[in-house]
Amino acid sequence: MAKGLSPEQLNWRPAPDSWSVGQCLAHLHITNEVDLPAISIALEGAQPSAVHEITLSRFSRWFIRNYIAENPGGARARAPRIIEPAKQVDPAILEVFLRGNQIARELVAKASAYNVNRIRYKNPFTAMLRFTVGTGLEIVTQHQGRHLLQAEKVKQAPGFPAA
Repeated sequence: MAKGLSPEQLNWRPAPDSWSVGQCLAHLHITNEVDLPAISIALEGAQPSAVHEITLSRFSRWFIRNYIAENPGGARARAPRIIEPAKQVDPAILEVFLRGNQIARELVAKASAYNVNRIRYKNPFTAMLRFTVGTGLEIVTQHQGRHLLQAEKVKQAPGFPAA
């Protein structure tokens, strides 16, 4: 998706209030750097007890649907300041993003040995919210899908710079 993009293409934004392809990747990377350690810490000391599927509470489904997953025509939530990407993104962001996703895959593999529907973690973005590890993993997945789709739409927007 971002492989082979020039720095100009990587940083081009279709509108002043929208993100570039590079900013989408940077946002996902920064978010994982904050969220994944919190999920990992929750697994420390827990007794292994695998489950076959993630079950989400009604609130978790609502939260993901309204704030995390792709929501065409829905409300746009502003990213917390801590995970806002820089205005200009270094071309190395793709490699950084891919390394971060490898860490996410390793965490999913580690979590598969636990009952992710019972172990809770402290949400690093909203202290009042405590989600199950399963919900956290679902949030990571849905969030990635949302912003990768957003990045694809940037590449298809009128005015995207030619190679």
